[in-house]
Amino acid sequence: MARNVVDEPNEDIVENARKDRAEKRGPFGRMALFIRQVFNELGKVVTPTRRELITYTLVVLVFVIIMMALVSGLDIVFGWVVSFVFGDGSAVTGG
Repeated sequence: MARNVVDEPNEDIVENARKDRAEKRGPFGRMALFIRQVFNELGKVVTPTRRELITYTLVVLVFVIIMMALVSGLDIVFGWVVSFVFGDGSAVTGG
């Protein structure tokens, strides 16, 4: 059974945000609020396990290698087509 993950702020965060918005804050108060909110969000970060990190890294590396091969292949094909259509400049014209 699939779990539905919804990223919604809880009631406390919404209430605190409303309260903070209602109050007038100076520039230092706004910076302090921002820093508090950053730390609250950083507390929600889940670091991957070593196995997940290795898996994600391998997936990215394989994808990059496949894309490099695709782009290199297209470059060779297009270069050949351009050389065939326009000539490569090495042909000597009679005259």
